[in-house]
Amino acid sequence: MSFSPGPSGPLGCTSIQEQRDRWERKRSRTARELVQTEQRYCQQLELVTTYFEEILKAKGTLRQDIRESIFSPIKVIHSVNQSLLVHLENGYFGRGFDQFCPHLHHYNTYVDNIYNASKMLGIHLKKNKAFRRFKKLQEARPEFNNHKLEDLLQLPIQRIDQYKHFLQDLTANTSPDNPEFQQISKAVTAMCEVSLHIQNNTRCHENHLQLYRVQKLLKGRKTKVLAAAGSSRWSPTLSLVLLEVSAFLKGRWYIREGWLKMVPPKGADVKPKMFFLFSDMLLQAKRCSSLHTTNGDKFAGQYAYPLQDCTVEKVFGHTRSQGGLLSLTFPKAKLLLMSSNQEDLNDWYQSLSSAIRDLLHQHPGSSSQWADRS
Repeated sequence: MSFSPGPSGPLGCTSIQEQRDRWERKRSRTARELVQTEQRYCQQLELVTTYFEEILKAKGTLRQDIRESIFSPIKVIHSVNQSLLVHLENGYFGRGFDQFCPHLHHYNTYVDNIYNASKMLGIHLKKNKAFRRFKKLQEARPEFNNHKLEDLLQLPIQRIDQYKHFLQDLTANTSPDNPEFQQISKAVTAMCEVSLHIQNNTRCHENHLQLYRVQKLLKGRKTKVLAAAGSSRWSPTLSLVLLEVSAFLKGRWYIREGWLKMVPPKGADVKPKMFFLFSDMLLQAKRCSSLHTTNGDKFAGQYAYPLQDCTVEKVFGHTRSQGGLLSLTFPKAKLLLMSSNQEDLNDWYQSLSSAIRDLLHQHPGSSSQWADRS
């Protein structure tokens, strides 16, 4: 968007004025929608604070620590947003958000607790009959308009993204000469930061669910996908590499999984194996016997190869031929992995290369660290 003057003369003046009128109309529409949605948002927050949090506190249906786990700082958020609403209804958008943004740390706290809140809510709905009945009665009130508590608790997360879009639209249709321009622009930056925090939080949660899923697929306790930070080491026990996240890694991220055929070094039969690729290791597993009473649908971990000093190459498969081979070289092992699917092979190659490259960028010069450990 540009507010630079247009051509001189009557036609140019008319064109500039028309453009300003268009910006003003767009700004008015955005402002009106922002106020209307803020009114509805505050009303819905009040449903949670009044009909749930305050009544539950008075009745003693849930312990204080459980209430705080479920509702987090939603009462504070409601109070802060009521103040914002007063400014918006009076047309003071810049001033309103200028005073609102310093309180965004309450939203960050809420974001950090949202998955724990959902978990706690589910647990106590199952185990506490009085709470379950209370929730059903409150949600049946006409004020709730068929909304569930679970839906209402997600509103602060959703509202941040709405703020970001509203403020971006306001900024795009506000002249830099307007006294509110700087305030609204600062608010856009603040909302983008909280929005990024929400995205990272969601990404971490989804990754945790993937790690948990893979851990449940693996029988026994020797192969630890979900593990506290510790040390990675090669262990001769059961010819299995016992795996924990390296001390110098911040966390383990799930990347992909799938079947690949292992090409043995001495010309034996090619055997398909299941491989799980994470940000710091490649886990090799085999399917448990389908006749096993409890582990028939699980995998047994065999080896885990740390990616820190791994190199990966396509032996052949650079062309559009049917599949190819990947050569993976580790400090203490070498793998030849085959796939007859060219697209799948290319994806494995890209995923492995990216994971190795990311590790190298995170921990430059770590080869010597692995050498010291071996």
